[in-house]
Amino acid sequence: MKIGIVNASSRLNPERGEAIEAWFATHVPDQSISVVFHPASFSKHGHFGGDDATRAAAFVEFANDPRLDAIWFARGGYGSCRIAEAVIPRLNDVARAKRYLGYSDAGSLLAGMYKAGFQHLAHGPMASDAVRNDATAWRALNWLTKGAASSWEPSLHEDPRPAVAFNLTILDQLVGTVLEPDLGGHVLMLEEVSEALYRVDRMMFHLTGQASIRRVAGIRLGRVSDITYNEPDFGLTPEEIVRYWCDRSGIPWLGTADIGHDRENKIVPFGLR
Repeated sequence: MKIGIVNASSRLNPERGEAIEAWFATHVPDQSISVVFHPASFSKHGHFGGDDATRAAAFVEFANDPRLDAIWFARGGYGSCRIAEAVIPRLNDVARAKRYLGYSDAGSLLAGMYKAGFQHLAHGPMASDAVRNDATAWRALNWLTKGAASSWEPSLHEDPRPAVAFNLTILDQLVGTVLEPDLGGHVLMLEEVSEALYRVDRMMFHLTGQASIRRVAGIRLGRVSDITYNEPDFGLTPEEIVRYWCDRSGIPWLGTADIGHDRENKIVPFGLR
């Protein structure tokens, strides 16, 4: 099983790449699962891991490569929305057969690909953060290599409805754009990191005010971590904020989800499982 690692967003530190390769050398010495970095993965262009054209070409090359069985996003940050509209029409049938795993900024590409009919997409650990914890890495690899249900977010075992998961900021920015997929009837799981609670509230106001989002089957909230301090205190917890906007918009509140910007981040395959 050969997994291609490609960077569609911010800069990837070469030391992180070395750490990923070292993890595989230690934990998969028989190379039954191996990883291949695209040569452009460590490029630099201002904030980004290479300019838009470089990142787009790298993603298309690896996605369309029949020698690779799956694509693992290297890291998040920001940048995949700048290339998504250009790369998706260039992906072939080989690309459509692969599994793709990432979250955070990778959500922009995953959303556009889901809209385009790709069937093997999931919100879950990226290569750069997975290998910092063995359980996280194996959770990701078990899904990338086998689509293992043991890696799923727990509620998915009980709820047969189609599901998706996104970082709140990413999805909030996607609504109304050409990358927004039809999420009608889906269980929508959200997570967030490094935002002040008033900003979480504002994004929930905007998101739940969209007619397209009001068609979801319901919302689950993952972890909202590393909350940015703000004075005065907002006075509501993240769950209270999301429940408030669910109640106000008529979207069913379905409870919590075991996803987030952390090592416990479980995997949410897009659509029906």
